Amino acid sequence: MSLKPGRELRSFPSVPDTVADVDSFLDQRLRDAGFPDELMADVAISVSEVVNNAVIHGNGATPDKHVDVEVEIAPDRVSIAIQDEGAGFAPDTLPDPVAQENLLREVGRGLFIVRAYMDEVHFQMVDGRGLRITLVKIVSDGQPG
Repeated sequence: MSLKPGRELRSFPSVPDTVADVDSFLDQRLRDAGFPDELMADVAISVSEVVNNAVIHGNGATPDKHVDVEVEIAPDRVSIAIQDEGAGFAPDTLPDPVAQENLLREVGRGLFIVRAYMDEVHFQMVDGRGLRITLVKIVSDGQPG
């Protein structure tokens, strides 16, 4: 299986509805590219988590700030970059969500789940412009990478 290549960048306001808007945008782009249905949920859950974090934690749900979503589709992979306008954070400093003391916490599992569902997760501070998280899902011969 080979995906139909393409790239698109969209900017969304930092409001609660943005997660649903990004989901619709991404769903349409992936379906148009021939992305396998059996991998859609992995990508949708991961992107929703990162976009929600960008809106709430990165941009403080400030409507004047934006979340940029760039989808790049290659024949064997999909890369989705989500960038906020926040101060960023060091992902290695987050508490381990499966450590005994964190098991009953109601928050703190988002990036753990994202890392489980995606083949690659990259964090990059963009000077003066926020945090960019790139998610990669590999598709080869119709099978997950």
